[in-house]
Amino acid sequence: MPEETPLVTVARDGNSRVLAAANAVAQNLGLRPGMKLAQGQALVPGLAIHDADPQGDAAALVRLAGWCLRYAPLAAADPPDGLWIDVTGSTHLQGGEAAMLHDLVRRLTRQGLAARAAVADTPAVAHALARFGADPVTVVPPDAAVPPNLPIQALRLPPTIVASLRLMGFDQIGALANAARAPLVRRFGALLATRLDQASGKTFESIMPVVPAERIQARLSFVEPLLTPEAFSAVIARLTVLVCADLERAGRGARCLDLLFERVDGSLQVIRIGSARAARDVRHLARMLDERLEQVDPGLGVEAMRLVVSADDRVGFIQTFVSLADTGANSPDIAPMDIAPLVDRLVNRLGETRVYRLAPVESHVPERSVRKMPPLEALLGSRRGQGWPADLPRPVRLLDPPQPVDAMALLPDHPPIAFTWRRMRHRVRRADGPERIAGEWWKRDGEMRSVRDYFRVEDEDGRRFWLFRRGDGSNADTGDMRWFLHGFF
Repeated sequence: MPEETPLVTVARDGNSRVLAAANAVAQNLGLRPGMKLAQGQALVPGLAIHDADPQGDAAALVRLAGWCLRYAPLAAADPPDGLWIDVTGSTHLQGGEAAMLHDLVRRLTRQGLAARAAVADTPAVAHALARFGADPVTVVPPDAAVPPNLPIQALRLPPTIVASLRLMGFDQIGALANAARAPLVRRFGALLATRLDQASGKTFESIMPVVPAERIQARLSFVEPLLTPEAFSAVIARLTVLVCADLERAGRGARCLDLLFERVDGSLQVIRIGSARAARDVRHLARMLDERLEQVDPGLGVEAMRLVVSADDRVGFIQTFVSLADTGANSPDIAPMDIAPLVDRLVNRLGETRVYRLAPVESHVPERSVRKMPPLEALLGSRRGQGWPADLPRPVRLLDPPQPVDAMALLPDHPPIAFTWRRMRHRVRRADGPERIAGEWWKRDGEMRSVRDYFRVEDEDGRRFWLFRRGDGSNADTGDMRWFLHGFF
């Protein structure tokens, strides 16, 4: 069916057939959910009509909530057209809240779904801004409430209550929140007060998460609620043994693990860990989970714990050889040269964007000659002979951008005698250079004639710097002859 065709789904409301949903083309022509089908057909001749499938839509929404577990340990359907995702403690694995939301919306858009998203401290605020906010992607500051200028529909009240409130003159949340509470509650019930308290952040609101049955998982419940980290650690050890046994039987390894703490008050606490490569080593996974226990608030106690493999990958069989004379220094569990456990621990502590390796890029311009890549990704460029020049030393640290300095030097190609950086004067004792680097004219027109002359210099205190002059020292067209500090050896 062409995208420009107006399309609606129809459901029964008593003896009438009404519009259940309308695509963007139909809405632009004035059709709205709840409108009678006869009226819609009169407004838009040639309207494409399909019967609504509420059960199928609900099942698809639950499946989509399960798909969203890639972003956070807790996700749930919010019928008829929404999703809850509890991203507490998980956004650092996705590069931050904004990066996670943009990636989520982009993936959903690729699947043909129109999506808006918001992240906030409370579900009520996120729900309101995702549906009624000005931007399709919104990151709400901490401790913020639902904006008072949003319409009262953002409170998730039944349509009958919303219609009655609008007849009374309440159009925005701010006016409703400032009105006397008791008369409104007597007329509309306690739900109105609950929604207002949730919108202001005064009332806690939990979600019922989706846990797909096909996921490898293990759950342990307790006779007495647990409260201490030591007790949690003991349970983690048992759960990882159970989960890793199932992973081994399936020939899989965990890429992401979610540990759910079911508290006695009915709420959930969750921690998530990720692995740079598929893993099923019990001690390694348990240790990473133990390191995140400080984030758990047990409240009045935890009555059950569940460990779920939210992402996995295939792992081939690994044959290990253990010498009977081995004293333990060469444990077969983790190979001596395997840095994956170290990478996993660093990523889970610092965040995925802060742990990376540098790969060479074919460019003579120093700041363009490296790129960030995942720490365990194969360095394919090195196989083609790509790398940094061995005969031209490069500093261990580059400044981005290069810092301007005041330098004294004889033109055109002498090194500086002294330079001043951040109000500190450095007298040069030794120098080597120049190393001339021309601009990449095929990338930028402004670099057609540009030149940099680099010098390695050492001051009287033994500190070594990498300086360059912008220009060849004689022709003004090649640069303005200013000096910059670009790195440290």
